[in-house]
Amino acid sequence: MNKKYIVRLADEERRQVAELTRKGKAAASKIRHANILLKADADGPAWTDERIAESVAVSVHTVLGVRQRLVEQGLEAARNRKQQAQPSRSPRLDGAGEARLIALRGSAPPAGQARWTRRLLADQAVALEIGEAISHETVRQVLKKCVETASAADVGHSARAKWCVCGAYGGCLGGLP
Repeated sequence: MNKKYIVRLADEERRQVAELTRKGKAAASKIRHANILLKADADGPAWTDERIAESVAVSVHTVLGVRQRLVEQGLEAARNRKQQAQPSRSPRLDGAGEARLIALRGSAPPAGQARWTRRLLADQAVALEIGEAISHETVRQVLKKCVETASAADVGHSARAKWCVCGAYGGCLGGLP
């Protein structure tokens, strides 16, 4: 069978790839891709795709993909995993939604509650249409970005004041009661 993408490694490239496999101090996928390149080298062993796939424990399509990335994009692209075109799922909240959730956290809790819980915040965020469906885990992740400090001496305010320092928004959102 004629191969569409022929792997020909230069001496320096072959040395880099071989060194990566010898050290073993890289991600497993990088080492697998390096082994694929070494075995597919037309100036070296020039194994068949099926034999490479069997020896490296990957599918034949992975071997074909590594070959194609080497020829079309270069050695660095072939050694690394292909990046996703789109994330697996879209985020539940955008930056404005996260800011509204943090502001909600700073407001007074509902009647009969001493404080906001993550589940209460999630339910209230859905009721206020901040997001379509928000779980308590999403609330936890958003609030984790927002680091509240009990000591506000860093910003020149009383020790009882709490300030939200959110790097995700490019700065502080302001004081929270």
